[in-house]
Amino acid sequence: MEQRNNMTEFVLLGITQSLRVQKILFVVFLLIYMVTMAGNLLIALTVMLCPALDAPMFFFLGYLSFIDAIYASTITPKLIKDLLCEKRTISFKACMIQLFLGHLFGGVDVILLVVMAYDRYVAIFKPLHYMTIMNQQRCAMLILLTWVGGLLHATPHVLFVYNLPFCGPYVIDHFICDMHPLIKLACTDTDIVNLTVLTNDGVISVTIFAILLVSYGVILQSMKNLSKEGRRKALSTCGSHITVVILFFVPYIFIFMRPPSTLPIDKYLALFYTIIVPLLNPLIYTLRNTEMKIAMKKIWTRIVHTDRLGSSFSI
Repeated sequence: MEQRNNMTEFVLLGITQSLRVQKILFVVFLLIYMVTMAGNLLIALTVMLCPALDAPMFFFLGYLSFIDAIYASTITPKLIKDLLCEKRTISFKACMIQLFLGHLFGGVDVILLVVMAYDRYVAIFKPLHYMTIMNQQRCAMLILLTWVGGLLHATPHVLFVYNLPFCGPYVIDHFICDMHPLIKLACTDTDIVNLTVLTNDGVISVTIFAILLVSYGVILQSMKNLSKEGRRKALSTCGSHITVVILFFVPYIFIFMRPPSTLPIDKYLALFYTIIVPLLNPLIYTLRNTEMKIAMKKIWTRIVHTDRLGSSFSI
């Protein structure tokens, strides 16, 4: 504990040491973050403001977009800022906060994908009872479940890492504070911590990934009993969900389901589930959903019309 208390900050090596590449990545990630925030917040506001999008499916989609916006904000701004800095540091307290919030919102995001798969299952297999089963009370309980699951996932990470004694140099070969790079700096036996990470991150992520793939497999298998239009809508919805699921879970499982170690490729794979997936969610879900696109057009038309009226009155 004495060693940990004397340590006040970590040095982040980031994605690359090349100043030229850093400048290019600064522009790229800044644009990605702007599009991510604009897309996700636009979807969340559209669901909130449009009465036509009152189905549970859109409620969960709006909530997913809201969580993705927060999740991206726990990591991307720091990464963008560090790309302009010669020395990239993060205080111990800020590191613990980033570790906790990253796994909290990431956990909520993952469990929400399971909830959305359940929602699609009910909509396809029990369409006549859909609104009865997925009532407001159940939707609220499912959202509460995502937060409970996220907290149960994130809390052990901080509790274990916070009490580790760290040995210098305090250099993290990553662009974020995450479990394996932090554990690597500990100057004590970390077998129990590694086992916890393997269970909490690896085994659980594989289990959820398998559940999602099986559930969507069952849904896709059932499409032969639907009409042509029903098959088209189900395939479009499930296809977009599966794309997001694969992009999130495959890199995550590769990192956390192997024996404890840090590989140079880890930080590049982490870009998928920390930055790319929050960007793709609004693009995939919106571009493949007719009702959402129509609702957005109506809202923008209403906003433009209101602005024009306001301008004419002011004149």
